[in-house]
Amino acid sequence: MTALALRIAEAQDVPRLQDALQRLSDDLGDAHAATEADLRRAGWGGAPAFRAVLAEAGADLAGAALYSPCFSTVRGGAGIYVSDLWTAPGFRGQGIGRKLLARVWADAEQVWAARFLKLNVYHHSAGARAFYERLGFAAMDDVQEMVLGAAGGAALKGEA
Repeated sequence: MTALALRIAEAQDVPRLQDALQRLSDDLGDAHAATEADLRRAGWGGAPAFRAVLAEAGADLAGAALYSPCFSTVRGGAGIYVSDLWTAPGFRGQGIGRKLLARVWADAEQVWAARFLKLNVYHHSAGARAFYERLGFAAMDDVQEMVLGAAGGAALKGEA
């Protein structure tokens, strides 16, 4: 097996990152609205909204993780939200997801002094949930994620 290299994605990696994120969306049966232009603007524009790690085995993209900073008054510091974690089918079962999360943690600790990492897992993804639990993640049963879409945001903004 070719040695695995993990590195922080750069602007020129957007096509590879987009491919990984599209493949993750396909694997999950999710919609995928983000374009390469969206990723470039959000990740490498004036105020980057995320960072990403790529896992490469030679010329092959073995995995990717996309993450953003957040802050918690409950935890008293910065953390990171991993919105996307993907391992290519031919590389699954080799610990790449764990290595990606380890690299994400190290980067976030250095860049934002992160104290915690959070992510979402689908209710029907028992395998993913078990993976995260083995790493020490714990479900927060008393919290429900809520999302305000563009239409609701526009209506709210009108009250500003």
